[in-house]
Amino acid sequence: MKTKEIRELGFEELKSKEKALKKELFELKYQRKIGRVEKPSRFKVIRRDIAKIFTIINEREKDGSKS
Repeated sequence: MKTKEIRELGFEELKSKEKALKKELFELKYQRKIGRVEKPSRFKVIRRDIAKIFTIINEREKDGSKS
């Protein structure tokens, strides 16, 4: 997901997207334990997307706007 797309989302949408990404990351970690990860590159992509979301949330909190 591109940063521009993430910035267009509202606060609640960001929180729900973060939650969904964390769930997907958890499931991938579980698959890694079993040994059935189809796309290992998804780990990096998901972690970066979560970091982008956290960064944008923090920027908005510092500005005082949660829209």
